[in-house]
Amino acid sequence: MPLTTPHLKLTHEGALLMLNAAVAKAQAMGQPQCIAIVDDGCNLLAFLRMDGAKILSQQSATNKAMTAASSRTATGQVPEGVETKLALATGGKVTNLKGGLPIVVNGLVVGGIGVGSGTGDQDLEVAQTAVAALLQALG
Repeated sequence: MPLTTPHLKLTHEGALLMLNAAVAKAQAMGQPQCIAIVDDGCNLLAFLRMDGAKILSQQSATNKAMTAASSRTATGQVPEGVETKLALATGGKVTNLKGGLPIVVNGLVVGGIGVGSGTGDQDLEVAQTAVAALLQALG
């Protein structure tokens, strides 16, 4: 049995690349956003609240990023009866709001991105654009 596993690490340069792509997409949509990017341990690497984005979306965007990284799946897919229980069990840190995606590179989760302040679909679209930008840069 192996005693270690291979580990890729999302760098701050990768997080900034994603952040810039997310901001460009949000600007093109005309929807200011809060954008949070965490590593695989849910440590915040990058955050921006665009001018005009909702103040409380700072917290929801960060929670979306942390939820996506730790659960290794997109947010917004938990059955309705379970989402409140998860939120209560984690002190409100786990969220089922749309807009959180795991960042997967070569089959390994290296982090998560959370976007908030628009509709769930807008948040998700901005997050998808950021992840695609990173994957494109990696080749």
